[in-house]
Order: sequence, then structure tokens, then C-alpha cells
Amino acid sequence: MGRGKKKVHPKTRTAAFKASEPSEIVEAPHSFIIHRGLSCPYILDLTLDFRRIMEPFTATNLREKKINRIKDFVSLSSFFHVSHMGIFNKASTQLSFKVVRLPRGPSLTFKVHQFTLARDVISSSKKQMMDVDHFKHPPLVIMNNFSGDGKHLKLMATTFQNMFPSINLAQVNIDTIRRCVLFSYNPETKLVEMRHYSVQVVPVGLKRSVQKLVSAKLPNLNKCNEVVDFVTKDGYASESEAEDDEQSHVVLAQTLKSKGNLEDCKSSVKLHEIGPRLTMQLIKIEEGLLTGEVLYHDHVIKTEDEKDTLRKLVEKKRKLKEQRKKQQTENRARNLQLKKDQDRAAKRAEAEENNVSDDDDAQYYKDEVGEEPDEELFKHENSTSRKRTRLPGGMKYKNKKPKVDNKSGKKWKSK
Repeated sequence: MGRGKKKVHPKTRTAAFKASEPSEIVEAPHSFIIHRGLSCPYILDLTLDFRRIMEPFTATNLREKKINRIKDFVSLSSFFHVSHMGIFNKASTQLSFKVVRLPRGPSLTFKVHQFTLARDVISSSKKQMMDVDHFKHPPLVIMNNFSGDGKHLKLMATTFQNMFPSINLAQVNIDTIRRCVLFSYNPETKLVEMRHYSVQVVPVGLKRSVQKLVSAKLPNLNKCNEVVDFVTKDGYASESEAEDDEQSHVVLAQTLKSKGNLEDCKSSVKLHEIGPRLTMQLIKIEEGLLTGEVLYHDHVIKTEDEKDTLRKLVEKKRKLKEQRKKQQTENRARNLQLKKDQDRAAKRAEAEENNVSDDDDAQYYKDEVGEEPDEELFKHENSTSRKRTRLPGGMKYKNKKPKVDNKSGKKWKSK
């Protein structure tokens, strides 16, 4: 049988796997999107839709179990380069959405007022624009009206931006920007509106018939004698020219893969909403990982004395936790040392018992017989080796073949 493959240590295998990953993937922000609390099919669908927004740097097929805890996902975050975690928590009275910066916070808690699933948004639109290739690249993040007073607004805007990879305007490929996510803040109602769009770029200044030819669509030439009649026929004006706003017209800096969108040519940018929708309100900001000092709260305002009391309480809990860990480490080390000492004492007692048994036998013989036993009667060698010092006499010539008398055919041994 052939020899099996040599096993590789898990740490060595993990280091080799991380070294093989490109720097763009390692440095990009990754995310876990999970749901907690009461079971609800709509919340599960909302979680899956939000994972589609975060693609491709998210765990799309992440499987959750009831026995899993938040610390289980946090322990795996460093291996998968996860920097953010979104948690939909369904309670009996409301639905909350928490955004956590791994591994040490801060944690933002939002109250979800309304939400609409992606399938409902797509089914309600007149022209559905859904392409699987659009999810191969991260979306463009658009922040609206987050410039008000308050540090919580800056922290909220920074958190939303850092959930997605940053874009270098000097090196970006425009053709990779196929989606965009809009976060809009209303200072009067303190609500954050989230929308998800698919981006479509259409050339401007072309008739509808020419657009069909450019986009490689087969036109209906049943009523035309030649292609020229189809192009020059009246009534085939471009629909985009009638519906599009001039503010959506841009001059492209690069040539796109979609036909008709050439460099230094004017094109129109269209947005098609693909969902989901979220309307939420910031409730609380915590310093740590879902714990720690409360930096901002929308409903509760505490005085400085109350804040100092809470800080002291948190510090007391932290010190108590460190002391408990230290005590557990000392107890573990003491138990290991005690076990080693017990093993050594057991071996020593066993050896002493073997030595004492010989003396007991000699003393018993003396008491019963009335005289000292011979020296060789209870003599035992201390050597514990099972190797024979010499072979028995009959085994010295074990491999030697016996001689045969050619005349009589009898075997005889030499003396």
C-alpha cells in the first residue's frame, strides 16, 4: 500500500491560504448579516435581501442555528476578514437593526419603522431591470443630508460608508459601477431612508430604431423594403429623449461594454429600484461590542453624575472579569501540577511496594521456619528489561542446517 499524504498543521494551512489571497480582497470590508429573536419568514427574506446589497464581500449562504451566539460569529470574523456585522432582531413589539464594527465596536442600534422586500419592489415597477452580473461588484454609496449638527450623524455616515469598499476615482472602472445604495437622512423626523438601485447607461441622441440596431436587437422589418426605411421612418423617435431629464445626461470618460456608450459621448444614466427598502431611526450608540458606555441615546438623556456612575459600574465589571479569568488560570495551573504530583506519588508507592514485598517474604520465612533463609531464595534482580542476556543452549545453532549422510540418508549433528 502507498503511503498517505503528510498532514499539514491547521495553522500552517491557514497562513498559506491567507497569503494566497489578493490584497484587494483582504483589505475590502466584509460583513455578516444575521437575524435573531423571534422567528418570522419576512425577517428571514429581509436578511437575504440585505445580503444581496452587501455582495460580493458578504456571506450570502451563511447558515444560522438557534444554538449560535454572537461570540461564535465574532470568533470567525478575523479569519474571513469580516469588519461589520448586521443583526436584524425581531422582538414582540418592534424590529431593530444593529450595525456592529468588529471586533471592538462601536455598535449602532436602529428601530425599523417600515421595510419592503425586494420581490415586492420589483413586482410593482413598470420596467424591471434585474441582472445577476450587477452583483459581481460592490455598489456605489450615496449619502444625502448627513451634514447636520451632532457627532452621532458623522458616526452614522462613517459607519454606512465603511461597510462598503471605497472607490478610487483615479483608477475606477466605470463599467463596474452597476448598482448604488442611497442613505438619506431627514432631520425633522430623524428617519434614515435606504434605497437600492440598479444603474443603466443608455446613449443619447439616437433614434429608437438606431438604438435597437446598436444594442444588437433584431428589429421587425415586415413593413419596410430596406433597412434605410426602418431608420428614416417617422414616428420612431427615441423614448429616452422624451422621458429623460437633461440633468441625467453625462459625458462618459470611458468606453463601456454596453454598446453605444463610447468615450467622450453623451449618455443618459437611468436608475431602476431593485429593493429592498428600509425606513429606520437611530436609537442608541454603544462604545463596545453591543455593550459598554452609551455614547448617544435618542430617548434617554443622562446627567454627568449618572454617566460617571455607569462608567464606574462598567469598570468594576471589567476588573471583576479580569480577576475571574486570572483566578481560573491559576486554578487550572494548580490542578495540572497536583495531577502530576499524584502520578509521581503513585509510581513511587508502587516501586516501594515491590521492594517491601521481598522483605516481608524473608521475614515470614524466618518466623515460620525459625532460621534465616538462603541468600538466593528471595533474591530478585532489579532490572526490568525483558531482553535476554544470552540465548539458551538449544537456540545457539537454530539457523544451522543439519548434515546429511549421503550413504544412509540419515541426518546427524556434529559434536
